[in-house]
Amino acid sequence: MARKPKAEGAASRLWKASPLTFVTLIAAAIVSFFPFYWMVVIASRTNDAIGSVPPPLTPGGNLFDNIGRVLDNENAAFVTGLTNSLIISTVVTVAVVFFSSLAGFAFAKLRFRGQNAMLLIILATMMVPVQLGLIPLYQMMVKFGWQNQLQAVIVPSLVSAWGVFMMRQYVSQTVPDELIEASRVDGASTWRIYWSIVMPALRPAAAVLGLFIFMQTWNDFLWPLTVLQDPANPTVQISLRSLNQAYYTDYSQVFAGTALATVPLAIVFILFGRQIISGIMEGAVKA
Repeated sequence: MARKPKAEGAASRLWKASPLTFVTLIAAAIVSFFPFYWMVVIASRTNDAIGSVPPPLTPGGNLFDNIGRVLDNENAAFVTGLTNSLIISTVVTVAVVFFSSLAGFAFAKLRFRGQNAMLLIILATMMVPVQLGLIPLYQMMVKFGWQNQLQAVIVPSLVSAWGVFMMRQYVSQTVPDELIEASRVDGASTWRIYWSIVMPALRPAAAVLGLFIFMQTWNDFLWPLTVLQDPANPTVQISLRSLNQAYYTDYSQVFAGTALATVPLAIVFILFGRQIISGIMEGAVKA
């Protein structure tokens, strides 16, 4: 009994952050945030600010003017690019989370012939570089008649091998077999078990996967550039590329467009971040 206060004191010291920890975290936060701040600074000034010595460190008063020039740029079709990217990223994110959680549940808790072989085949697809399948995939889109259409970007991304593996591991660790067996005894179907028991338990992992997939799809450039060759029907990354002229680059306009393209990512990060925290808090085990 005499050793208990010492153990509690050691545990409290273990969880207490030192001043050096705070300094390191503050420095890391500043270094991480500075590129976004610099983006806003240049986006709110004229184009000559990029070459100023010393460089400006405070925002100017031209942000809304530069944003207006971005939206009015007919070559970039920025509003269409934002809309297309929002549609593509939302559909792909919802589909990947749904199919990955369903497949992860099947591989983790159901037993069927060829289960391990199918999982190995899915994991093997992660070893194939994206660039290797670019030409065959483009030929398929042409045969389907989907060239310059959004489904050509959406359909190839509806399932993620990494998402299936992630959900399979998470289901194996968080959903006990006894709970599923008890649900079957109560008469629940496989779909009912997935929707009412497995899916609520997967909410933290689904939020992480959804955030990752949304950001990956939103920032994708190579495949949309390959299959969407119509300048009037771009994604946001293609629109940003169109802001760069061949012989002259208006950096204030480019940075203003980049700032606009970052806003949806920030909103999605905040929304998914809340879901992650709430899911962790609900699934926490109290000692």
